[in-house]
Amino acid sequence: MPFYKKFIYSITLTLAIWCFGLVTKAQSADSYYYQIKVYHYKTQKQEGLIDDYLKKTYLPFLHQNNIFNIGVFKPVTADTADRKIYVFTAYKKWDDVQIIDERVKKLNNTAKSSADYVNAAYNDAPYTRVESTLLKAFVTRLKPVLPKLSGDRAKRVYELRSYESATEQLHYNKVRMFNSGETDLFDRLGFNPVFYGSVIAGDRMPNLMYLTTFNDKADRDKHWDAFGNDAQWKDLSGRKEFQHNVSKGDIIFLYPTDYSDF
Repeated sequence: MPFYKKFIYSITLTLAIWCFGLVTKAQSADSYYYQIKVYHYKTQKQEGLIDDYLKKTYLPFLHQNNIFNIGVFKPVTADTADRKIYVFTAYKKWDDVQIIDERVKKLNNTAKSSADYVNAAYNDAPYTRVESTLLKAFVTRLKPVLPKLSGDRAKRVYELRSYESATEQLHYNKVRMFNSGETDLFDRLGFNPVFYGSVIAGDRMPNLMYLTTFNDKADRDKHWDAFGNDAQWKDLSGRKEFQHNVSKGDIIFLYPTDYSDF
């Protein structure tokens, strides 16, 4: 092989290896893991105990363990028969989920700041039940982003959406639809999305969830009107490959508590 051909071959091979390395690095980038914990309760007394525990014990403990930007939300319209408090936590690694869970168990054995919550009697519990959903971030949105809102915090509307699919393959298809332009559309239109994730453990699967944030209800409605009329959305949602990939959708309107990190 002539020298110049060897040189070109060598350069081409080097570039190919370098490009492969970039792709591999991108594919192996660590996605965040998210936990959405929901406290179910009925009475104002229970609500006070949960708020006190989260504000004085749980969130400070997470902060001490380098877990930040925890969201604590309540529904805009409360169901008096089943009231709820939502706690959103983002973890950099899967191991962190397990480590923190073990540390919380020890914390609850020694916590003094929320003794009424921790030491509640069996017939006077601070909640009716607690549910937990674990998610893995989308590959195109590997970590959460804090909302950039300018409005009054008390008027904010956080919209938590859940999209269930009839089969695993249709769920993967819906995730691919998000990664093929839907998340970019939310960014372009200023939806202030906090996270997107696939549910990996929970009572509703296959499923994905995401959270968008707005200054108020009018701001929310204006953004969704723009979304529905956007040419990119009409093109994306009209593609044959992305049909019938959502079998059930749920929308929950939330607002941040005064002690929520965002």
